[in-house]
Amino acid sequence: MIRPGTSERERAALMGNYGRYPVEFVRGEGAWLYDPDGRGYLDCMSGISMINTGHCHPAVVAAIREQAGILINTSNLYFTDPMIALAEWIRDTSMGGRVFFCNSGAEASEAALKLARRRGGPDRTEVVALVDGFHGRTMGALSMTGQTDKQEAFRPLVPGMVHVARNDHAALQDAVSERTCAIVIEIVQGECGVYPLEDSFVRLARDLADASGALLVVDEIQTGMSRTGPLYAYQDVGIEPDVMCLAKSLGGGFPIGAITARPGVDDTFRPGDHGSTFAGSPLACASALAAARVLDDPALHAHVRAEGTRFLSGLQALVDDGVAVEARGRGLMCAIDLPTDTAAAVVGAMLEQGFLVNNTSPRTIRFLPPLVITGDELATVLAALRSALVG
Repeated sequence: MIRPGTSERERAALMGNYGRYPVEFVRGEGAWLYDPDGRGYLDCMSGISMINTGHCHPAVVAAIREQAGILINTSNLYFTDPMIALAEWIRDTSMGGRVFFCNSGAEASEAALKLARRRGGPDRTEVVALVDGFHGRTMGALSMTGQTDKQEAFRPLVPGMVHVARNDHAALQDAVSERTCAIVIEIVQGECGVYPLEDSFVRLARDLADASGALLVVDEIQTGMSRTGPLYAYQDVGIEPDVMCLAKSLGGGFPIGAITARPGVDDTFRPGDHGSTFAGSPLACASALAAARVLDDPALHAHVRAEGTRFLSGLQALVDDGVAVEARGRGLMCAIDLPTDTAAAVVGAMLEQGFLVNNTSPRTIRFLPPLVITGDELATVLAALRSALVG
């Protein structure tokens, strides 16, 4: 429920660029959110994969509380240990290169774009990205995003963007040239409805980057931090990117973003090339380090793989029964397509039952539960979904 007057206050105080669901939350714990009346809702969205640790994980809460009482921010003009420690963790768990911090996924995409342009120089200014990809809503990130409906109102965009369809090997080969500074991909395209790229397509992108001298940029903003099983989704494909973007669950719910680049690429930026006033604050980095200790756990990775496989099988059963047409996913990042434009109505019916999901299109429902969700809890999600679909 929503407390009386909340909707009116929201309309009067906030710009109208969000279509909010008719519920207000005042507390969260684990995979659950609670409204002002104390009713619990099983969260299958995690703030769009922002809270893989679950809501208010005790370790994250303790880290924020402790750090907030010591030092919140100083700017990037000075050294702080939490920032260096988090950069060391990202370096040591990924490609072995150095890190730049920012505050969000869109900022990470912008930083990756600037790094690629800086490294490519004036003769390499084109970026090859994918149709239906999503990299953020700021102008550079939006320009890389291969969704014309999101771009139309904001043209002209940043020039030099070439978009090809996912898994179209020939189109990707044709698009990459001596003018390409970066190939930008998501291992699983999340915002458009959870479409995993074929491993062979990802490997082709790696090969083309190597052959052309372009950088392979892997956007792990939604797939990273153990969402698909491994710590980073690229680790299941057998390649390494030149640049990786992180955000969302990196902070355990606290705003932070980052890019990291492999050695030999991580020296591209010069002092003054790029920056961010709030980025890498002790508070944000302390939260992220606590989240990292929760999510960088082989037992959790095994849990994500096992429960993701079981949940996807449950979604596939709905397809087999004829009430859905396709189920897709990797780890605890799943979606199901319906035969008609009823996804919004199903999301509403799930909400009434106390389950939070969202639809990425009129026919697609997406599931991104906290990684600490249990198998029994996921079984209730499938039961509620079946009820919403068949009555």
